[in-house]
Amino acid sequence: MIADRRLTILDFKLTTISKRFLIGFLCLFTTAVSFAQVQATIDTTSIKIGEELTYTMTIEADTTDLVVFPEGQQFLPMEVIESYKLDTILDDYRYRFIKKYGLTQFDSGSYKIPAQRVIVNNKQFTTDTMTVEVRDVVVDTTQQKMFQIKDKIEVDSPPFDFIKLLLWLLAILVLIGIVAFIFFRRKKLREAKEEDLPPYEEAISALHKLDDSQLLIQNKSKEYYSVLTEIVKKYLDREVDDTALESTTDELIDRLKAHKNLGNFDFDPNMIKDLELVLKRADLVKFAKMQQASGQLEADRKTLELIINDTHEAIPEPTEEELLENERYKEAQRKKKVRKIWMITTGSVIIAVILAIAIGIAIYGYSATRDFVFGNDMRELQEDRWVRSEYGIPTVIVETPEVLVRVEMDQVEQAVKSSDAFAYGSLEDDLYIMINTIQYNGEEKIEPDTAIEAGLNKIEQGGASNFIVKKEDFETPNGIGGVRASGSFNIKKGNGFREQEYQYVVFGQPGALQQIVIVNNKQNLYAKQIVERIINSLEIELTQGEK
Repeated sequence: MIADRRLTILDFKLTTISKRFLIGFLCLFTTAVSFAQVQATIDTTSIKIGEELTYTMTIEADTTDLVVFPEGQQFLPMEVIESYKLDTILDDYRYRFIKKYGLTQFDSGSYKIPAQRVIVNNKQFTTDTMTVEVRDVVVDTTQQKMFQIKDKIEVDSPPFDFIKLLLWLLAILVLIGIVAFIFFRRKKLREAKEEDLPPYEEAISALHKLDDSQLLIQNKSKEYYSVLTEIVKKYLDREVDDTALESTTDELIDRLKAHKNLGNFDFDPNMIKDLELVLKRADLVKFAKMQQASGQLEADRKTLELIINDTHEAIPEPTEEELLENERYKEAQRKKKVRKIWMITTGSVIIAVILAIAIGIAIYGYSATRDFVFGNDMRELQEDRWVRSEYGIPTVIVETPEVLVRVEMDQVEQAVKSSDAFAYGSLEDDLYIMINTIQYNGEEKIEPDTAIEAGLNKIEQGGASNFIVKKEDFETPNGIGGVRASGSFNIKKGNGFREQEYQYVVFGQPGALQQIVIVNNKQNLYAKQIVERIINSLEIELTQGEK
């Protein structure tokens, strides 16, 4: 009996343990299986040809789960117009991922949207297939008025814009002038570099260049003698007498003899005589058009080289004081050239910039030219590619120059189920955008005027003052009504105050509230254009109570 009783108790304990294990296993299995929920919906089952329908995939998962939307979802035979940005919502310690696609079809008929895949923690989930009817657009041509083809009319040619042509010609001339200046400066620098050689080395180098020329082969006596005599005169001008280049043959010979008689230079009388013969023979060739044999040309060239060598040896070595003075002179001349180059370059750049700005103002206007030179962030935003996105629940659909970033909200009231806020910039910036969507636990409807009053008070707490408020009814392009408050206020910016304009649009629905706040710099034209485009693109999603 005792043994049987012990067995009974043991069986009872094992049974209890087995049940507990089974229950725990079932709970664990249920948790593992149902940890994620994936569903798909479409906003309509019937569209017209080319009309967009919204395909929405909703995934609910734990905060630690890894959710992956595979690239390149296939919706054939439907065509994807746009893949909207993924929206993530935290709800009761679980994430809700909402991914939307815009689909359409350009042929009538009945089409099936295939199942789509979502991977959660390396496990694949698929949605259900859905059927969509695509209807023809009925066109009644019998009711359409018909009009006669209008006769062609003559259109006057636009008037000739002489000022614009003049500005373009001026710009081209400036460009040609800059190119010519650069070319001229390079030539001058090259010549200046050659002049930096000592007189003797410069003369010998010039004689070698003359040897490499084709003047002797082409029997050009006049040109040959012109170059030859210029070489020797330039050498004498730099080393002996600074009037040699401008002097005639007789004047130069007389001055050389005078220098010898004064004891300035110990010239050989035969050297002066040989130089006189060569220079007079060159004068006859250059001015009397006499021709000389190539042998005589070569002989005269050698004679002048010997004269240059003898003159170089006859010139006394400069003293240290003369060398120092010469170095100072060269340094002063170098600095003078550098200053001249800088002045010309700076002046040319300034003139070119002024002309470019003048041309820009004449063609594109002052504001556009100023923005190009100094930059304008608002203009770049206004002209750049915009983004059309959906924010919060109920969704606010709006087109903005930049994607709004989710921001943390203050502690919400107990009656609020969820609150999402997205913003760009700050109140004192040239552009500030804020979208706030609120869901309440009940179906009560908050009055837009009450929400606007609370919102403006919050902006005032942020540093705004001197409010001007104008309230009016507002309607989206789809005909959904709300209330808009607009006006201006002052806010501190740096050491002063800036006057800001604002648009505050509120949509009140049963159990939900959608608020859009846009603030811009009153003085910035492009900021105003941005605000107008945002307001015109505004669309909202209705709650079930409003549909």
